[in-house]
Amino acid sequence: MRMQKGLSLIEMLVSLAIVSIIAMAVSPSIQSILIKNRIVSEINELSAVIQFARNNAIDEQITTVVCPSADYLACNTNWNDPKIVFVDSDNDGDRGAAEELLATTSAISDNNILSGPNLPLFFTPSGEALANTILLFCHKSKKADYARSLTIALQGRVKVSSDSDRNGIHEDATGAALSCP
Repeated sequence: MRMQKGLSLIEMLVSLAIVSIIAMAVSPSIQSILIKNRIVSEINELSAVIQFARNNAIDEQITTVVCPSADYLACNTNWNDPKIVFVDSDNDGDRGAAEELLATTSAISDNNILSGPNLPLFFTPSGEALANTILLFCHKSKKADYARSLTIALQGRVKVSSDSDRNGIHEDATGAALSCP
């Protein structure tokens, strides 16, 4: 008798069928994990740059601004664009030619949507923000379980939304469930 080495065609097809069934069962949850991880990554990047702007305002004792900018020169209102941080020495909210660009972020992923105020974020020399601000992250599917927010309080503190009641949907600073418009 000769000793066989390898697999028969039937054994290979059965193995492939089992792997396919497992992959189909797991793929929706993997997709959800990837979407949530991308949103968390973008929240972390924006949170870090906002905290940097606040710390710079305190350290340098000068007004510092965070705003979206398509060209890294002028502020706009589309929060999906890259964000810039600059020293606003003339307190006009626009980046002048002599005003130093301190930091930038990348644009928001095409799969996500970031909405925010129509004004830049200003941090005073004491680290305070000029207004309470909420930045809302959503996936293009607009499912509530992907919604996340960053809240900037008047004291300048940045808070990321959380799912305090563990129902799969994050709440804002007031405890209201987040939803995507």
